[in-house]
Amino acid sequence: MTDRGYFIAFEGGDGAGKSTQVRHLVEALEAAGREVVVTRQPGGTALGAALRDLVLHGEAITPRAEALVFAADKAQHVEEVILPSLARGAVVVTDRYTDSSVAYQGAGRSLGAQEVADLQSWAVGGLTPDLTVLVDVDPATGRRRRGGTHDRMESEADAFHTAVREHFLAMAEAAPERYLVVDGAAHALAVADRVRSRLQREGVL
Repeated sequence: MTDRGYFIAFEGGDGAGKSTQVRHLVEALEAAGREVVVTRQPGGTALGAALRDLVLHGEAITPRAEALVFAADKAQHVEEVILPSLARGAVVVTDRYTDSSVAYQGAGRSLGAQEVADLQSWAVGGLTPDLTVLVDVDPATGRRRRGGTHDRMESEADAFHTAVREHFLAMAEAAPERYLVVDGAAHALAVADRVRSRLQREGVL
């Protein structure tokens, strides 16, 4: 633990079950008496909500413009929500953060993972989660879980989602001390137990 609180990001492909795991973790943190700030990207601020609607449900947008919109969302989000919350000692839990842009735009859109990572790092002032939980699931399972409703990202072909998944796993392998990779196909409560166990070792729970 640090005086500035603790920052947790949930990452993974569409349909992986991130939102379910966020909910389970928030319940555990609140039961432990922690102040919890729950947010998501894109979104989490008034500007972010507008950008989310634009980039996920609006007209066609070029890959580079898409990456820049996501970077703008994160810049606003960090300054308005995340940093003030950490400064007062809260636990911040976000559904997606910079790794999603690196995987989706850098790998999925083939813009270059390092280039997008540099852009994202600049946008958030270098702020990195204390822990990133990667909820891993294969694209076919994610598509089946999503059913018949898909936004612009979810509508991409399986090859796109496979590239995204592979890059998520590569990032986790490169920095195992910061990541917890969990099986999104496992029972939700079993996955939640693994997340809680990790945070107990970290002194957060």
